Amino acid sequence: MARESRVGKSLLNARVNVIFYFIMLLVSFFSRKTFLDMLGADFMGFTGTIGNLLGFLNIAEMGIVTAIGYVLYKPLFDGDRQKVSEIISVLGYIYSIVGLVILGGGLVLACLLPVIYPDTGFSWGVVYFAFFSYLTSSLLTYFTNYRQTLLAADQRYYVVAIYSQSSMIIKTIVQMAIAYYTQNYYLWLAIELCAGILYSIYLNWKIGKVYPWLCSDKRKGRQLLKKYPEIMKSARQLFVHKVGFFVQSQMSPLIIYMFGSLNVVAFYGNYTIIITKLMALVNNLFGSTNAGVGNLIAEGDRDRIVHVFWELQGLQFFIAGVLSFALLHLTGAFIVLWLGDEYLLPMVVLVLIIVTMFITITRNAVDQFMFGYGLFADVWAPVAESVICISVAFIGGSLWGLPGVLLGSVVSLLLIVVMWKPYYLYRSGFKMPYHRYVVGYLKHLALVALPGVALHFLLPADMFDPMASFANWIWYAIVIVGLYSVVTFMLMYALCPAMRTFVGRFPIGIFRNR
Repeated sequence: MARESRVGKSLLNARVNVIFYFIMLLVSFFSRKTFLDMLGADFMGFTGTIGNLLGFLNIAEMGIVTAIGYVLYKPLFDGDRQKVSEIISVLGYIYSIVGLVILGGGLVLACLLPVIYPDTGFSWGVVYFAFFSYLTSSLLTYFTNYRQTLLAADQRYYVVAIYSQSSMIIKTIVQMAIAYYTQNYYLWLAIELCAGILYSIYLNWKIGKVYPWLCSDKRKGRQLLKKYPEIMKSARQLFVHKVGFFVQSQMSPLIIYMFGSLNVVAFYGNYTIIITKLMALVNNLFGSTNAGVGNLIAEGDRDRIVHVFWELQGLQFFIAGVLSFALLHLTGAFIVLWLGDEYLLPMVVLVLIIVTMFITITRNAVDQFMFGYGLFADVWAPVAESVICISVAFIGGSLWGLPGVLLGSVVSLLLIVVMWKPYYLYRSGFKMPYHRYVVGYLKHLALVALPGVALHFLLPADMFDPMASFANWIWYAIVIVGLYSVVTFMLMYALCPAMRTFVGRFPIGIFRNR
């Protein structure tokens, strides 16, 4: 019964995530157009960089919620409500400290805003109202919303998703109306703040209804922390490993602003919103395989483990190849139809964004199996990744502007993610020669690259004019992406045994015993 319950919860989580994904996808594109037209690119770039600045303060939390979720799993499975309440009390205590640190850092950062934004074109009232609105919304997570971690650990994240995403959709629609009819920055920001407060109130009420037995007390958390030393140990390890990803995602817009303008940040944001939405869909597709990987590794059958690894790796290469080919040929026309040709960025920028996305998707299998083996000892890797990313971004930004900044992410990913991480997995996890991975990686890379190159030169340039209308764009997308997908799939099916195995087992589930 427990297994059936977990499967049912997983399917419900997936359904809720997918439904809200497509709703938010539509809302995001319509709202982005409205906000850019009514409020201006500078304002959108400004609010984007405010979010990135506060993201640096939120780095203090990294690893804690993941560690808590891991520690919660067993007492939830055993039905030990007292232990669950104690762990949530520990989380409340730790989060209250983190919240105070972030508040202090936010006040210091507020004093530096005139230095960071010497000439935004907005009044200082708008600047500070925006900053403290976003800061308040962030602090709610630490002082009032921390109990939502229990929902995630109990596979009830759909509760959080339903209310958070519904709140986000309603908030965005109201902001669109305000932007369209008033173009008032203060009202737009006030809705941002009020939505966060109302969501916090309703979420905590719902948690009380789902878990009426939950008795968490922040004041007892300090003493209880000694009872659960594994929380801080795991949190420290995970903190270091998440720094690399954080730097990649948060630093780029700020460095772009340093070497460009708020306008460039907004233009870049138009491209990244497309990538972000696609990546969210990919993450939803592969997120459900994490537990299966852990169970597979626990069985100890190395040959089967490696074979399944290449099944996932092959599937991820295929998806990454399809998305990369589609983005390369369709993004420019979509931006023109969506926003206008004045929002286009140079092709080299799009290529660098696509390379980053390709590496990010194809790293998932390596990351999953490293987590399954508990390979966290390479704490130097995320540090090196961050240093490389920032160094190259600063040098490249000073020389080439936006393309140079994006080069930082590409170089750091190539050196650490593409080269080191698989080496570490093969050496310490699979305990197999690294050259086997290199051969397999290059083979998969060739299989997804060659059809793209061939179709790029073989397809007639005047087959469709994707910039003429959205209808033309859709037909063009169906034809070229369909052709690429079919050709690439046939090549991978013919030349990759793991891909054939995956296709053969797909109807009965990826990790079910054959």
